[in-house]
Amino acid sequence: MNQKIRARKVRLVGEGVEPQIIDTRDALAKAQEMEMDLVEISPNADPPVAKIMDYKKFVYEQKKREKAMKANASKVVIKEIRFGPNTDDHDYEFKRKHAEKFLKEGAKLKAYVFFKGRSIIYKDQGEILLLRLAQDLEELGKVEQMPKMEGKRMNMFIAPKKK
Repeated sequence: MNQKIRARKVRLVGEGVEPQIIDTRDALAKAQEMEMDLVEISPNADPPVAKIMDYKKFVYEQKKREKAMKANASKVVIKEIRFGPNTDDHDYEFKRKHAEKFLKEGAKLKAYVFFKGRSIIYKDQGEILLLRLAQDLEELGKVEQMPKMEGKRMNMFIAPKKK
C-alpha cells in the first residue's frame, strides 16, 4: 500500500482512471491528488496491478459484509432425549412428543439410551427403542446416524426435514 510498493512500474486501475502501465511514483502522485490510497492488488502479475481506492472504506465494507454473512448463517441446535433400556410406553410417548416439538422447531435431535450397571445386557432392547422412535418421527425428520454404541450409551441422531 502506498510507499510500501516496491515495483518500479505498475498497471494502474481504479475508478475514474483508465488502465495503463505507469511509473509507481506517478501512480502514487495520482492517488494522493485524488486523496485516496494506492493498493497493490496482484503483486505476482507482470507488471504488478495497483488500484486507486479508499482503503479504510474498503476494509470497513468488507468487515460489514462478513458480519452480515455471519448473521445469516444458521446455528445448529442439538436437543437431547434420554431413555433407559426398559422405558415404559407412557414415558416413551411423553418423550416422543418432546422430540416432535424439537424437530418442528428446527433443532437436531440426539436420542440416546443410557445403560447403567448390568442393564448393558439389554442392548437389543435399547436399539429397538431407538429404531421405534426413528419410525415414529419419520415424517418430521430423517435419521442422520443409526443407533451406535459409544461406551455406556447408544446414540442416534435425527435431523429435521426441510420445509
